[in-house]
Amino acid sequence: MDATGGIARRPVDLMVAVIGGALLVMVLLAIALAAEPSAVGDPAELRSLLPPSLFGLAAGLANLAVLLLGGIIVAERLIRRDIRHVVRVLTAAGAGYGTTVALNLGFAALLGAETPTILNASAGGPASNPLHAYLAAAFAYLHATRPVHLPRVTGPMAVSVAVTAASVLLSGYTTALALLLTLLVGAVCASLTNYAIGVSIPRLAVGRLLYELERLGWEPSRLAFAGTDSEGNRCFMAETATRRLQVTVLDSDPTSGVVRRLFSRIVLRNAAAPPLLWSLRDRVEHTALLEYAAAAAGAATPRLLAVGELGPSAAFLVREHVAVRPLTELGDSELTDEFVDKVWAQLRLLHRHRVAHRGISPGTVVQRADGHAAFTALSTGSIAAGPWALSLDQAALLVTLALHVGPYRSVESAVRNLGADAVAAILPFLQSVGLPPPLRQAVRGHRDLLREVRQEIVRVVPHAPAQPVQLERMPPRTVVTVAVATVVGLALVYQLTGVAWNTLSDPDPGWTSAAAVLSLLCVLAPAVALLGFSPVRLRLWRTVLVQYASCFVRIATPAGVGSLALNTRYLIRAGASTAQAVSAVGVSQVAGLVTLVPLLVVCAYLSNMDYPGDFSPSFTLLLVVGVLSVLAAAVLAVPRLRRAAVGRLRPHLHGVLPHLLDLVQHPSRLVLGMGGTVLLTVSLVLCLYTSILAFDATPSLAAVGMVYLAGNALGSAAPSPGGLGAVEAALIGGLTAIAGVPAAAALPGVLLFRLLTFWLPVLPGWLAFTRLQRRRAI
Repeated sequence: MDATGGIARRPVDLMVAVIGGALLVMVLLAIALAAEPSAVGDPAELRSLLPPSLFGLAAGLANLAVLLLGGIIVAERLIRRDIRHVVRVLTAAGAGYGTTVALNLGFAALLGAETPTILNASAGGPASNPLHAYLAAAFAYLHATRPVHLPRVTGPMAVSVAVTAASVLLSGYTTALALLLTLLVGAVCASLTNYAIGVSIPRLAVGRLLYELERLGWEPSRLAFAGTDSEGNRCFMAETATRRLQVTVLDSDPTSGVVRRLFSRIVLRNAAAPPLLWSLRDRVEHTALLEYAAAAAGAATPRLLAVGELGPSAAFLVREHVAVRPLTELGDSELTDEFVDKVWAQLRLLHRHRVAHRGISPGTVVQRADGHAAFTALSTGSIAAGPWALSLDQAALLVTLALHVGPYRSVESAVRNLGADAVAAILPFLQSVGLPPPLRQAVRGHRDLLREVRQEIVRVVPHAPAQPVQLERMPPRTVVTVAVATVVGLALVYQLTGVAWNTLSDPDPGWTSAAAVLSLLCVLAPAVALLGFSPVRLRLWRTVLVQYASCFVRIATPAGVGSLALNTRYLIRAGASTAQAVSAVGVSQVAGLVTLVPLLVVCAYLSNMDYPGDFSPSFTLLLVVGVLSVLAAAVLAVPRLRRAAVGRLRPHLHGVLPHLLDLVQHPSRLVLGMGGTVLLTVSLVLCLYTSILAFDATPSLAAVGMVYLAGNALGSAAPSPGGLGAVEAALIGGLTAIAGVPAAAALPGVLLFRLLTFWLPVLPGWLAFTRLQRRRAI
């Protein structure tokens, strides 16, 4: 980038394109795979709301306005010789149109002449059915124009696009989902085009900047471009008769630093993180406020002299020029203990006034020409900072100094300036995730640095807390849970298309009663299995109560996790050692796995299906298998992943083999345990089968058994509580696709099954959990 302008590729555009594209693909796949094709509906009811001629007139005028305003934008950009913008908006519009046509042709090839009702309300060609290529192109054009900031033109153009979209929807020509997908296609194409081609940064009016400086009382004799700062802002050096000034120009790009702020807000548990998007005024006011607060604290930062505006798209800040050298340019002879102490003194001044820097790194710690230490790039900081923000600052400075003077001198200087107790309090915050991005990047080349700093603190302050604080706001498990829940929710929603909901209120009483009785066996069976596998004598009634309590616990834990922990706790309270309890519960899990595969093969054989011979592998299946194969290979090949997997499995499998050998010597206990395990599976299959029979469907029992065994195993792998959502989606999909159960019976049957086996036991489970706690049985 030069002094007058340049090209920027904004990370937020790539982020929007990737997220939007993933969402679009996910929704379209869910529609294509799960929605039932149907004949084209009659939109007469919607068209009767208003005269069709009125919709046609409104859409026609809006389309003319879009074309006219789009031409004005292109002409204005050509006059300003911004060829890149013209290429970008036309490319975005063309990509939006072409992508939409390709998607429509793809739907036609996949589904034939019929399109899912949720996407289609009227017939049309490949440019309008089910997605609308014109609207996608118009929205992509509008979205690609936004960086130019022509509100007097883009505002009416946006209104015109909205009028066209509303007319198409209200006339019954399209559906709401198809319209939203159309706009999503346009947004994705525009964002991808913006990132690929780049956005022109407006040229700086140097004459206007000189005029503003003169208006403020300075008469610069020379204005020279001095490069860019750490945030990409253009910097100038102004020479006056009495002093030198540093002028920083801020452009109106609200996405500046958005990726860094997004990472901070997602990863760190800290409410002081800045807003995700800054307007130009917000950025200027925030920077000025931070620097005024630092000056009031007595910090040796360059003094902010004035703030001004260069029109609606740029602003400037004037600071006194101070010659500084960053820490990366200082030699070993200059990094004396006296200078390091001065750095800590500057941080103490900021923290005394609750000003957090939030961006300390080797590039922001500087030495002035007079030998004093100072901090630069204060715009990333926060006012009225909380204890965590201050502690993260201290941890960042400790690591920054350790990079240049070593862990020993860094920790010693911290103890001298902060005290031993304060340094001990920093230890839990010495985590890579809490460091500013530039510092985190620098530490990657020194893998053992954080460990050495921690060891040095423990040596100096033995009583320092060793347990790190939980800095992550959104751990990987939460991300996976949200992603899985989203996919499962979409699949489940589109599986319900065409279901007659009135059938939910008319189940057969006899089969419903049978399903309810079988659901009671689903609680009794695991109690019987635990009686057999337990190394100590248990009471049947209390063990049944524990299984009901497990039904309560599992609503807040991933499938199987809550019952494992509760059964282990129950055995320990009953007199078993921790090792015995863990091994007994582990044996029960192994027994469930051992019975699952033979029962699945038997059900597949009895249902007259040569499993897996009758299933030619689909692309989706090959993809899933490929991903799982890659993950398995990664676990086996990467030592760190292998250690993590073994660490997670060891508590469940520890002591399983010795306990199995002990059970072999007591055949009655082994038969009781295995019998309870088989009884649990059989009762669950029969409960699902009778639940489906209650809605006038007569599938094969073996086919239902195969669907349950496979679907429950796949659904329970989801990290949602009790496999909620994933189990329902897997069972409904399997019953309709494999067992041949109509969706009108599969949906209520599965809901009745989950009601009896998952939801209804929750209330007695809570009562049992409370009773067992009072009696100290768990």
